[in-house]
Amino acid sequence: MNIGLEGPVAKKVAKKLSIHGDTRIDNYFWMNQREDKEVIEYLKAENTHTEKVMEPLKGFRESLFEEMKGRIKETDMSVPYRKDGWFYYVRQEEGKEYPIYCRKEGSLEAGEDIIMDVNPMAEGHDYYSASGLSLSPNKMVLAYGEDTVSRRIYTIKFKDMVSGETLPFTIENTTGGSVWASDSKTIFFTKKDETLRAFQVWKYELGKETSTAELVYEENDETFNCFVYKSKSDKYIFIGSGSTLSSEYRFISADNPNGAFKIIQEREPDFEYGIGHIGDKFYVHTNWNAKNFRLMETLVEKPGKENWKEVIPAREGILLEDIEMFDDYLILEERIAGIVNLRVINQKDNTEHYVDFGEEAYSAYASSNYEFESDIMRIGYSSMSTPGSVYDYHMKTKEFTLLKEQEVIGDFDKANYRSERMMIPTRDGVKVPMSVVYHKDTKKDGTAPLLLYAYGSYGHSIDPYFSTTRLSLLDRGFIYVIAHIRGSETLGRGWYEDGKMLNKKNTFNDFIDCGKWLVNNNYAAPDNLFAMGGSAGGLLMGAIINMEPSMWKGVVAQVPFVDVVTTMLDESIPLTTGEFDEWGNPKEKQYYDYIKSYSPYDNVEAKDYPNMLVTTGLHDSQVQYWEPAKWVAKLRELKTDDNLLLLQTEMEFGHSGASGRFESLKEVAQEFAFIIDLAGK
Repeated sequence: MNIGLEGPVAKKVAKKLSIHGDTRIDNYFWMNQREDKEVIEYLKAENTHTEKVMEPLKGFRESLFEEMKGRIKETDMSVPYRKDGWFYYVRQEEGKEYPIYCRKEGSLEAGEDIIMDVNPMAEGHDYYSASGLSLSPNKMVLAYGEDTVSRRIYTIKFKDMVSGETLPFTIENTTGGSVWASDSKTIFFTKKDETLRAFQVWKYELGKETSTAELVYEENDETFNCFVYKSKSDKYIFIGSGSTLSSEYRFISADNPNGAFKIIQEREPDFEYGIGHIGDKFYVHTNWNAKNFRLMETLVEKPGKENWKEVIPAREGILLEDIEMFDDYLILEERIAGIVNLRVINQKDNTEHYVDFGEEAYSAYASSNYEFESDIMRIGYSSMSTPGSVYDYHMKTKEFTLLKEQEVIGDFDKANYRSERMMIPTRDGVKVPMSVVYHKDTKKDGTAPLLLYAYGSYGHSIDPYFSTTRLSLLDRGFIYVIAHIRGSETLGRGWYEDGKMLNKKNTFNDFIDCGKWLVNNNYAAPDNLFAMGGSAGGLLMGAIINMEPSMWKGVVAQVPFVDVVTTMLDESIPLTTGEFDEWGNPKEKQYYDYIKSYSPYDNVEAKDYPNMLVTTGLHDSQVQYWEPAKWVAKLRELKTDDNLLLLQTEMEFGHSGASGRFESLKEVAQEFAFIIDLAGK
């Protein structure tokens, strides 16, 4: 391998990939070998090149890191929530990277009981994640998942809450979560197959050899994943199985862990539903004859859809996203004009109202509400200019009690920032929402650098949220914009459907049109427009640099999904089989041709590209490291410009990056230093 001033030049080994009478030549297919010494050497050489290029910015990166870290209150505590007579909360201590999970019995004045201090558990590990913490109903045993590799494969362990000792029982290759039956002995958990698909639900009785665990459900359809959870009422245990567009549930009483699971409604194509429980009824959130979803109810004894009765009908332009249930109140999370509204329905007198937050654009959700018998709803709230806040909302009186607003250390004043919401026209006449934030002193006169961010896949909507790290851009004169492009569900289910499968290019066109509008309307300097996206948003970055490379001063592609054709043809790769409903199955020629027409790796050409920083993780379970590695190699081979092309591979991490509270800020500092330096700020 030759490492010159322009970066490593990877060797080329032609690999013919043929299907549908079409042959692609992949010169970098050889990188698909995680254990191969030459692959590791190439990734390290790219890292060395990135470090060399970024060396002049080392001091700035470090100061950015300290700046970001300095805004965070190091010794902090979450707002306690009450469940089963206990108060639960999470503490952070100064100088420590990981959380401390705590509880108090009966009163907040009681002595503290530490459920789990993750800090000593993480010692000696480059990466550490504790997930799925679950206390037995008698509060005597804690089950949790542990991942030290960042592949999202967890080993379930158990802690005796009396002695504090870790019990000698471990269950490997799981999703990390577990559900206790009422007997405080039996747990249900989900295992993963070799593609990391959650495909089996098992039952285990604590105290016995883990080899005695019993398989209770296996999902044989490779396009489905399965999971297990407990109703908020703690009365029922559900096994769910779902694909992108279909779902199926079965249940047992939590008091009868050895019973046979009873199916609620068999799966059907394009038929989704979810289940909650109150009293003698199941509540069903479903798209059955309702594109934007509706709410149904049925008796537990008669769960099939032939018995479902409508409670909340579907409405045009309003997406019913989620439901929160109390004894007397039903809370609906409805996305209206792209913003989540909380609709409160008093089931005793059938009166209803929407929670009024007093802002045009915000992010809100029903938070930790574990008690049925209450007229107070815990709400999480933030906006582009308002730090994350926790409220108790009194549903009778419509009054807010602010319990906590995220404290931003330093001279932060939210009055110094302005946020806007707008709908802008695109090339096909559709209007796309954008959320904008900037410092009040930043002029919208066509001179400001601007960072445009989006995701745009899987129906995932990016709400206008607050970020302390983003302040490092805003305080330097940047305007920051979230483009709520098609492929998300921001404007309802149809918005998602118009940005997937054979409509996927709408996602890319929307983003480009948003960028052009921002330049043409003096929000962005034409020579200082930047773009950022991760994972499927990294696919977006790959597509827009092929389509409009001259628009962007710089692009940050985080763990980008860029080799779409090859990945979607390989069913041994994690996620592939479950995503045919998102991208299409390229084994069918229609989808092969369409995916190939936009797949970033397949469309790299000999032309000028913008400055680029590409990140990945060697152990990434979502987007395999070789996709961005191959893409960068091909870009370096063909691009005709002298702009920066940097690849940073985290050799110890996966899709989500570093696990520590502050370690992850170092990655953000590098990305922001790259952008700020290019912008001349």
